[in-house]
Amino acid sequence: MKTVSLFGATGSIGCTSTTILSNQPDNFDVVVVTGGANAEQLAKTAIKLAAKHAVIADETKYDALKHLLSGHGIAVSAGRAALLDAAEIPVDVSLQAIVGFAGVECSLRAAKSSKVLALANKESLVCAGPLLKQACTDNDTILLPVDSEHSAIFQCLRGEQIKCAERIILTASGGPFLNHSNDELKSVTAEQAAKHPRWSMGLRISIDSASMFNKAMELIETKELFDVSPDQLEVIIQPQSIIHSMVGFCDGSIMAHMGPPDMSGAIGYALNHPERLPLPLDRLDFGALGRLDFQHVNHDQFPAIRLAGDAMRMSGLAGAVFNAAKEQALDMFLAGDIGFLDMSHVVEQSLEHFQCGDNPIKFSFTDIVETDLATRAFALQSIKGR
Repeated sequence: MKTVSLFGATGSIGCTSTTILSNQPDNFDVVVVTGGANAEQLAKTAIKLAAKHAVIADETKYDALKHLLSGHGIAVSAGRAALLDAAEIPVDVSLQAIVGFAGVECSLRAAKSSKVLALANKESLVCAGPLLKQACTDNDTILLPVDSEHSAIFQCLRGEQIKCAERIILTASGGPFLNHSNDELKSVTAEQAAKHPRWSMGLRISIDSASMFNKAMELIETKELFDVSPDQLEVIIQPQSIIHSMVGFCDGSIMAHMGPPDMSGAIGYALNHPERLPLPLDRLDFGALGRLDFQHVNHDQFPAIRLAGDAMRMSGLAGAVFNAAKEQALDMFLAGDIGFLDMSHVVEQSLEHFQCGDNPIKFSFTDIVETDLATRAFALQSIKGR
């Protein structure tokens, strides 16, 4: 039986993970579950999984969580320090699904105390890739991707030599605005952007997907995770979301990973690795599917992909700049301060601004935090100055 800690248990990936863990009670012993501010959902999850500890990041929700878990024998704590302490509890698997930059330090801590770090937090590799990989190496921790695209790449490369891979092709659905013109995109609302045609996700990640900033982050994540050149990376639109990613090899062959558009497959693979265990997923019916479509990315419509390439070539702290600017721009879009297309302008201006500064090859977590704060301040000021 594997011991498991689930970080970000109340989010979309956390909820799917909860279903998988609860369906395999003989395989997993849940030690910790954490959430941001939803005490009611976190309490339900902790009880369902019979967790030993429940940690809520919002300290003001401590009393509510304590009351909800009264009599269940589950230890309760709250706040940032408690969250980081929980990440240091030794377990077989830490599934890190905290959304955003807030999850980076938690990943770094978990990498030192877990046999396997199952990573769904993109920002950990985008902002702190070298630090996270070194922490895993130093502590003999296996780093497994949980994003469907990176899980697909990982599985396509299993048993292969990375030096033989000449192309890594990430697929994208194109989101709700695939066939929209830039004029149409200028007036889209957050509500429209959150309606993804294929995937059921949280608000922020759904909007990131609509703008393709989610895919841009995945490109940077791929570079870090598999140690490949930006020139080896491609994005192709695959609207049905059946092909999750592909790897092209030096002999001209391409290996594609296919499956239904459901995160359960990637999560289950990471939790059960190195075994494959049955999952209650729909099986593909190719006759009913009928066809698979592909089209190139329109970089005028989705400049995030190009900007990710710029960040990868800058290297150093450029990933932290990219993410901070992206998160700040999304906050401003949600607040109605900027339009949908303005988000890419904020990121581009931020990259251009910080490209002129010191961009070290080696950096610390403190450097990442300082860069994150400085970028957010610059992004806010750049909008005020327009």
